[in-house]
Amino acid sequence: MTLMDLQIDIGAILPEILLACLSLTVLVLEFFLPARRRALLNIVGIAGLILIVPVVLKNGGSAPTFGGTVIADDFSIFFRMLFIAAGALTLAFSINYNRRTGGQRGEYTAVILFATLGMMVMASAHDLVSIYVGLELMALSFYVLVALGPNPNRSVEAALKYFILDALSSGILLFGLSFAYGFSGTTNLAEMARQAAATSSVNPFLLLAMVLILSGFAFKVAMFPFHLWAPDAYEGAPTPIAALLSVGSKAAAFAVFMRIFLIAWPDFQPQWSQLMWLLSAATMIFGSVVAISQRNIIRMMAYSSIAHAGMIIIGLLVYSRGGMSGVLYYLLVYTFMNLGVFAVVAMTAGGDGTGLNIDNYKGLASRHPWAAFSMALFLLALAGVPPTGGFTAKFFIFAAAVNAGYYGLVVLGVAATAVALFFYARVIYFMYMQEPEKGSVHPGSDRIGYAVLMAAAVGTLLPGLYPGPFMEFAINAVEPFLK
Repeated sequence: MTLMDLQIDIGAILPEILLACLSLTVLVLEFFLPARRRALLNIVGIAGLILIVPVVLKNGGSAPTFGGTVIADDFSIFFRMLFIAAGALTLAFSINYNRRTGGQRGEYTAVILFATLGMMVMASAHDLVSIYVGLELMALSFYVLVALGPNPNRSVEAALKYFILDALSSGILLFGLSFAYGFSGTTNLAEMARQAAATSSVNPFLLLAMVLILSGFAFKVAMFPFHLWAPDAYEGAPTPIAALLSVGSKAAAFAVFMRIFLIAWPDFQPQWSQLMWLLSAATMIFGSVVAISQRNIIRMMAYSSIAHAGMIIIGLLVYSRGGMSGVLYYLLVYTFMNLGVFAVVAMTAGGDGTGLNIDNYKGLASRHPWAAFSMALFLLALAGVPPTGGFTAKFFIFAAAVNAGYYGLVVLGVAATAVALFFYARVIYFMYMQEPEKGSVHPGSDRIGYAVLMAAAVGTLLPGLYPGPFMEFAINAVEPFLK
């Protein structure tokens, strides 16, 4: 293969190059800053991410480059922008959180940027090898970040559990990718699609590859019964990292899943959709029911994240423009409303682990109305209450499922939403209807934190009040899957 055949286009990977340089720059700057000034690294990271945004929007194209391993289409642009937003907001509300919980570790900012880089590589990958490289970069970064929690014993235990289970899932995923390569003789997704289309019947090795790959990605998005790592990892990690882990890794895994299953194996949707139907139903029910009994708000949000993963899968089952664009729209809104909840928790959490019990939020509205209002808004959005973006996201997913005949999943999804409304409303009830008790949370003066809440509130309300542009962006992003 010659250089001409590789179709090298630096612009296609320029955002990733710049982000890698930014990560290394932050890592080097840490050596020249005293411990009390390390919060400046977060400012540098946020500024760098913002400067990468126009590069992402400008450098796009529908043709794969670098020998078909990378593609900078509208789909990758959508997810790159999503990851940049999630990374910037996480760095923003990490500033005062780290100051309050004992100071910022020097590598904290750099590893967050490396995790964001891994997500972006996954979104723009068009080859199994590129996908796995991005996946491991993201996973290795999160192993480190989870271990940086304020409680060393709990954080290291959570990171170790996450590492062991994630290594097992990565092995399963890699085993599935090897079967996919063995079946098609290539790691390129477009070539795999041509090989699969030429197959008259479903090859047993191809079926095995589908099952193993689906199992591997089910772990990444914490689907039942591959969810065991999520509650402990979320609870042990620093609160901003739990937020990024809940939205970033989930969105990246769904992006890769759509690349593999909807580009390489769209003709075999009847086969892999049967397993996904079961996973979706079990995940929604399990996540919603178990969340009811949680007293720790981080663990409650972990099981909430599990339930939302089940709902997003419904859109993947619907192989239509409405279903797939609904998935992207849901991930967009979910990023802001979930980050918003964790931002409030980060503003109230103490370095000794206090402020994480739901009872600690009693009477919050009487002391800090803006924090309580923001928390109520984000929780109602997660429950799907209009006119928030959470309502329109669920509506698009359920409407596409009804049109495709998935009535059973829609009924289960509505039931899971009703159950979720109960445990979300319980937090709101404590904030507005209960008197403060000893140990209640006391958010300090955190201007950056309130700015993050404002940004998250806009990202939660605007798609609900004016969904047209956001849905159009999502529809344009999924056009490659409909050709």
